[in-house]
Formats: sequence, C-alpha cells, structure tokens
Amino acid sequence: MYPDHTPPVPAQRAIEVHQPTPYPPAAMAPAPVVPVQPGTVPAVASIVLPDGRVVTGYAINPAHPEPATPKPAVSRAAVNVALGGVGFLAVCGGLILLTSFIAALTAFITQLIILAAVIFGGWVAVQLFSASGHQGGSTTVNIRKATFKRNKFFG
Repeated sequence: MYPDHTPPVPAQRAIEVHQPTPYPPAAMAPAPVVPVQPGTVPAVASIVLPDGRVVTGYAINPAHPEPATPKPAVSRAAVNVALGGVGFLAVCGGLILLTSFIAALTAFITQLIILAAVIFGGWVAVQLFSASGHQGGSTTVNIRKATFKRNKFFG
C-alpha cells in the first residue's frame, strides 16, 4: 500500500497521429471491357441522391420466390406410421409362426428322446431277464486242469 492510499500516476507521453496516404486516381487501372452480345446488355439506371451526387448502375430485377408446392392430402408422417404398423403386423405374424415351429420342433425332439429311452431300456431289460443260463445273478466258471505256479495261472 501507498502511504496516501493513491496509486502513482503514469508519466504523460505525446500522442502521435498517423494519417493514411491516399493513392492518386491516375494510379488506378481502368476496368477491363468485356465483350457482350447485342441485346443482352441490361438497362443502366441513374439515381440522384439528396446531396446532389449521381449514382449510376445496373437495375437489379427483384428475386421471385419459387411457387409453393401444394401439400398432399395425407401427411408423410401418417403414411410412415401406417406403413410401420403394417410392417409390425407382418413381423408379428412371422414371429407367431416361428414360435409355433420352435414349440413343434421341441415336442418332436422330446418324443424322439423318449422313444430312444424306451427302446434302449427294453433292450437292457431283455438282456438282464433273458433265460440264457444265468440264474440268481451268479456266474459259474468251470476250470479244468488249471495250474497255479508262483501266483501265475497256466490253463
């Protein structure tokens, strides 16, 4: 902080003014002349301004807006919604057929598995309960002239 609570004033410098240098009119190049077909030159208009100056230039034709296209009787959004509904119904019908097909295929595979289990179970039952000399579940082995020497079987 400063003792008198005021910041120091910067030193004043002299102000310099720069003026642009205009180009003399003789230094400007003349505009090129473009050949134009007769009858295609637009009309030239001159206007006198309130201060007495005259401005000359080509007349500009006003831009005409394009004619508005008539709107259809039915909006595009309504047509898109209707087409989307028809497509959704078609997909739903297809999905119903697909789920019906999957349910039928599942039932068919289940029946094939049950049929295989019944056939295999029947074959196992026939093998177990057939009258092929096996009774009571015991096995009879007839050994003739069997010789055991040093824990080896020679038959």
